[in-house]
Amino acid sequence: MRFLLRSLGGLFIISLTFGLLFLAAFQIWQALEQARTGGPGGRQAEEQAFTVRLIALEPATVAPVMSVYGRVDSRRRLELRAGASGRITYLDPDLHEGGQVEAGQLLLQTDPAQAQSVLDNLLAAQAEAEAALEDARRAVAIGTDDLAAARAQVELRQAAMERQRELAERRLGTSGEREAAELAASAAAQAVLSRQSALADAESAVSLAEIALQRSQIDLAEAQRELELTEVRANFAGRVTAVTAVEGGLVSQNEQLAQIIDPDALEVQIPLSLQQYSRLVAEEARLVGTPVRVVLDGSAGRITAPAHLDRSAASVAEGAAGRTVYARLDQPDARLRPGDFVTVEIDEPPLPDAALIPASAVGGDGAVLVVGPDSRLIARPVEVLRRQGDDVVIAVAADLAGARIVAERAPQLGAGILVRDTAAPVGEPGLPEAQNRRGDAPQQQAQRAGAQADG
Repeated sequence: MRFLLRSLGGLFIISLTFGLLFLAAFQIWQALEQARTGGPGGRQAEEQAFTVRLIALEPATVAPVMSVYGRVDSRRRLELRAGASGRITYLDPDLHEGGQVEAGQLLLQTDPAQAQSVLDNLLAAQAEAEAALEDARRAVAIGTDDLAAARAQVELRQAAMERQRELAERRLGTSGEREAAELAASAAAQAVLSRQSALADAESAVSLAEIALQRSQIDLAEAQRELELTEVRANFAGRVTAVTAVEGGLVSQNEQLAQIIDPDALEVQIPLSLQQYSRLVAEEARLVGTPVRVVLDGSAGRITAPAHLDRSAASVAEGAAGRTVYARLDQPDARLRPGDFVTVEIDEPPLPDAALIPASAVGGDGAVLVVGPDSRLIARPVEVLRRQGDDVVIAVAADLAGARIVAERAPQLGAGILVRDTAAPVGEPGLPEAQNRRGDAPQQQAQRAGAQADG
């Protein structure tokens, strides 16, 4: 009995196995038949047409816009440094971060007591030198008068001697009187020489007094400069930044206390690559005066300021390989500050026979997909002239003028693929049914095939 039951069970399992194998073979055959005939109803499968966005290539003169980055700086900057060491005794209320100062305004002063005392002593020394010079000049005046009197005395003695000589020739006078007259004339001449020597000494004293006065004036001017060095003034109107000075603090000579920047003299430092710089100066184009736009994007919105290229750097910075140019703002903009990181848009020389298209239209192989007469894609290589943001500027050849290309290439698109334009309505006359139909889901295709089979 047990043997019979086991035999029947084995026979049932073998029958079930053969039945499952037959069902699997039937399913495989049915799938192959459907793949060969195109569906359950035997209709040939239609080719799928992908929907893409097309744009037309129209050759035109395109003015590329170079977008680079730069940093705002001030062309006029002043470092406030202490001219003399000491304690800060005066600090202007405007000397703080962001303070507005005027030209010539006294900003701070170190203790001037020592410099003032030196100046007072030199003022007294100058007064003494002036008094000594006046005395020397009076001595010169007196010496001049004495010399004139001595010369008059000489003339009188000479006249007396001549009279004695005339009397001697007439034998009226005595030899003693003649000798006395000659001695008196000789003494008067000697007195003239003495007065001349005294006058020369007086004049020399005047020269020494004048030199001493000049030295005292030089020392006085130096003392005045030392006193002025205790004061720190603004050379021009501007804003204060990087303030380190505090009232009562001790500072050393030449220590930096603050900086003043001119907000009306802003410029943008723009680093460029060699290729970008070459494009700006190509075909004898002038770099200076090229209009640019300085753009600052922030949470408050987009700030745009007009500017123009002013100059290029005379040398290359260490470690850099490109060129640095500077753009000067046409008008002061209070919203910009030195140190702002901005975007600079530079208008390049126009390019003829070119077109501006999305960068996604050019593949990694440098080709675009052109729609042919049969609505199939054809890969055509193009020359990319410029890249600006999400767009590229390409050269439009004569055979590509007016052609329609795919604006956004997808991985499934390639040469020979059937496509339709998103702007074309479904069922448009003159287009094949396969081109008008979008890529449907497999369930929708099966439902449509089943409905056709039932019909």
